[in-house]
Amino acid sequence: MTKEERIGWDFPRFFKTLVDFDIIPFLSCLRKKKDYSNLNRDTLFDFTNPSIELQEIWGPLDDVVMGGVSKSQFLLTDNAAFFTGEVSTANSGGFASARTCNLNPPLDLSGFTGIRLQIKGDGNRYKFIIRDQDKWDGLGYCYSFSTIDNSWITIDIPFAQMIPVFRAKTVSDATPFNSAKVSSLQLMLSKFEYDGALNPEFTAGRFSLEIRTISTYT
Repeated sequence: MTKEERIGWDFPRFFKTLVDFDIIPFLSCLRKKKDYSNLNRDTLFDFTNPSIELQEIWGPLDDVVMGGVSKSQFLLTDNAAFFTGEVSTANSGGFASARTCNLNPPLDLSGFTGIRLQIKGDGNRYKFIIRDQDKWDGLGYCYSFSTIDNSWITIDIPFAQMIPVFRAKTVSDATPFNSAKVSSLQLMLSKFEYDGALNPEFTAGRFSLEIRTISTYT
């Protein structure tokens, strides 16, 4: 494919993403806000015990929002969640992600040091992104981590080491992350690391990240 050629854009999937993540204000106002105050602060998401609520909270958010053609799914099985799909650099894209809806009310995780992931990856390098505001395309706090192909590992992500970013660009004057107001969580595979640098372990094509739990630690 030459630089000028573009792959057909999936507008229905783009529109569904806008609705699912409350990106269109007037549609957001029509939807009933769900109360997530009952989420366990120690084990935030236990995918070994799947529920309808987990399926409602998590969903794919890919580069279709900027005209790309990457496609991902977030699937629940009996003992884990699968973030899987195909990431493509066509149409200047290059990321796929799974993200929670905005959590209402925001989670107060101020008594914890960070987030702990129990995952099995495919050798790709992923990002974990957390936000303390409900803007869908606002400032996020990011941590990159490598995976070992087909091996379960535990990743500890200290709040203090998370990098403030906006669209993969670091924000030097950002305020420190406010762990008392966690509004959303996200897992991402991207061709970019930060500030235009490429992800050193990125490979376009099929990917799979398996998640058992997302929890906190002290």
